[in-house]
Amino acid sequence: METQIAIFRQKEIRRNLFKNEWWFSVIDVIEALTGTDRPRKYWGDLKKKLILEGYDEVSENIGQLKMKAPDGKMRETDCADTETTFRIVQSVPSPKAEPFKRWLAKVGYERVQEIDDPELATKRTRALYRAKGYPDSWIEKRMRGIEIRETLTDEWRNRGIAEERNYAILTAEISKAAFGMTPSQYKKFKGLKRQNLRDHLDDLELIFSMLGEASTTEIAKTRTVRGFQKTKMPPLLAARLPATPDAN
Repeated sequence: METQIAIFRQKEIRRNLFKNEWWFSVIDVIEALTGTDRPRKYWGDLKKKLILEGYDEVSENIGQLKMKAPDGKMRETDCADTETTFRIVQSVPSPKAEPFKRWLAKVGYERVQEIDDPELATKRTRALYRAKGYPDSWIEKRMRGIEIRETLTDEWRNRGIAEERNYAILTAEISKAAFGMTPSQYKKFKGLKRQNLRDHLDDLELIFSMLGEASTTEIAKTRTVRGFQKTKMPPLLAARLPATPDAN
């Protein structure tokens, strides 16, 4: 599952598609609603309060899903589907509760629409980038990069690679070939924290990234190996590309 970001009043809410619906990071929801700098403790206290008040089903409907943490690693965190998130929001005394519920309903409805018409997801992604001020030329490269990435991960899945950490390792190898750095090192190089690295690549960097992943896919298609270890071997990774930044 790939962690995606939704925005509520300039606050990032991590979410994953699970069982064909959005599941949201409870910690992120709490932080967006309360503004607390200790959202994990706030949620821990609230969860105990809900159980004491007889709302056991809220706690029971919380699931642990892996989401990308600020350090770039995939870590398990409490997540809830839209219905359970509504219940949590109702329990938080915040003037943002009602706007958040409207936002949550809109996000959930958009997912239903996207299931019926997958092209809507692409259109919304383009619109979001335009709203952030990205030029159309950059957006086209970014969207093409998303398609190439999906093709590559599909190829990995076909070869029996399913675990997220293995995807991260293989991606790091491609990044080192293209830029001389792993994605986490590259984010540090660019001064990024929770931001999506690919959303902060310039046109040339996007091209190198696409070239690395597209060539890896084509090389993989010519081989018959399966499994993570054999796929990780250098012959199945993209040839080294000229690195744009200087890590030193």
